[in-house]
Amino acid sequence: MRFTSQQRLDDGVLERRFTLGEIPGLLWTPGSASAPAPLILLGHPGGLHRMYPRLLARARHCAAEGFAAATIELPWSGDRPRSAAAEEARADLRRALEAGEPVGDEIVDRLVLPLVEKAVPEWRAALDALLSLPEIGGRVGYAGGVISIGIRLAVVEPRISAALLFAGSFVPRTMFEEARQVTIPLQVLLQWDDEGNDRQMALNLFDAFGTNEKTLHANMGGHTGVPQFEGDDGNRFFVRHLT
Repeated sequence: MRFTSQQRLDDGVLERRFTLGEIPGLLWTPGSASAPAPLILLGHPGGLHRMYPRLLARARHCAAEGFAAATIELPWSGDRPRSAAAEEARADLRRALEAGEPVGDEIVDRLVLPLVEKAVPEWRAALDALLSLPEIGGRVGYAGGVISIGIRLAVVEPRISAALLFAGSFVPRTMFEEARQVTIPLQVLLQWDDEGNDRQMALNLFDAFGTNEKTLHANMGGHTGVPQFEGDDGNRFFVRHLT
């Protein structure tokens, strides 16, 4: 991990940009931390530049509770090299949605499964580097982003103690078997009128999670209409499980 810039924000939060090999990332740490801070990994759908305002708001919310927060760019997004196969799958998805046609399993598999296979090892490598920093320590949470990445991380990464997942992306059917292997506490957000999300599949996925501690928060509205109070409730979830 190599830090490339840093700035102290007006609320005291220290924001640092870093690279991990070819992967860019961001780390935010609380300004008043007197001990190593628990870490929340902030997932997103790709494009750090585009997502920065929302990621910053989430990171500041985490820091207010004493958490560090970090994120990395997804494969084939932002300034990272593109994948012809991923671009083709995205184009096929757009065509199906614009035509009002059902999105077939084959398109979802081509779009999501290679992303999970590449992104999860990168997140784990980032976690190795982040936990080696003296200012970060304790339990780790994962929040938001592509839900299939969150599912895989919850299964294979023992250092993640709790996850807040957003049921707002397409899920390959093979991920349901992995969902049954999830045993950590979960909180799942579902926007009831999400234009690009199969509501029934999201409910079926929630039912499939194997953990004994899972909570579903369903709110009216579209994909970007998550109520502000969910940020506070997400913090309370992580306070319970990471501190």
